[in-house]
Amino acid sequence: MKSITSKVRTLFIMVIALALTLTVTAASTVGGGLSYGLRTGTSEALSKIGSEGAEVTAIQEALQERGLFSGEITGYYGTKTQTAVKRFQQQKGLTADGIAGPETLAALGISIGTIPEATESNINLLAQIISAEARGEPYEGQVAVGAVVLNRVEHPSFPDTISGVIYQEGAFSAVDDGQFWEAVEDSCYDAARDALNGWDPSGGAIYYYNPDKTSNAFITSRPVITRIGNHLFCS
Repeated sequence: MKSITSKVRTLFIMVIALALTLTVTAASTVGGGLSYGLRTGTSEALSKIGSEGAEVTAIQEALQERGLFSGEITGYYGTKTQTAVKRFQQQKGLTADGIAGPETLAALGISIGTIPEATESNINLLAQIISAEARGEPYEGQVAVGAVVLNRVEHPSFPDTISGVIYQEGAFSAVDDGQFWEAVEDSCYDAARDALNGWDPSGGAIYYYNPDKTSNAFITSRPVITRIGNHLFCS
C-alpha cells in the first residue's frame, strides 16, 4: 500500500511540474508578465494589403508623384495601392506581386533604416540621449526612450541612423538646450544596451512627451500607447 501511495504521489508531482512548465512557456510566448516586450520590427520593411501607417503614406505619395496612384492618401494599403504598386513594379522590371518590400521601396526612393548593432559607439551615443531626455526616470522608461530612437531609425519618416535621428533639427529638446552634452547617468548605458538588444517597453512608439511640461498641439494629439514614469509614449 505504501508503495502504491508513493507512486501516486510521485505521479501527481510530475503532473503539477508539467502543468507549471506549460504555463510558463505559454506566458513567455504570448508576451505575458514573464517576458520582455521585444521590438517587433524586422530588418526588412514590408508593406502589403492591410498594412497601415507612415510607410504606406510614403508609398502612396511616391506613387502619386509618378502618376500611378490617384486615390486619397490614407496611409492604408488597400487594393488601389496594391494595384499601383504592381504597375510600378512592372515598369521597373521587379516581381509584380503588389508587395512593397525592400527592393520596391528602394526603387520608390523610400529609405528605411535598420536597427544597428550594440557596438560601443552606438551604446555611448544612445546612452547620451537617454540620459539627457530621461535622467531620473524609471529604468524601464530610460530603455523606452532609447527604443523610441531606434523605432525612428526603422521608420520612413525619420533619418536612418541613430545620429541622424538624434541630431535631426528640433527632434529632442535636450540637444537644443545643451543637456545632451552633460555627464551620462550610469544606468543609461545599460538602458542603451537593452534597447539595442531588442527590448521596447514603449510598445513601438515613435514619440514621447511629459504632459506636465508641454502643450504642443501636435505631440499631445498623438495616440498614447503607454505611460512610464513621467512620459507618455505615442504612435
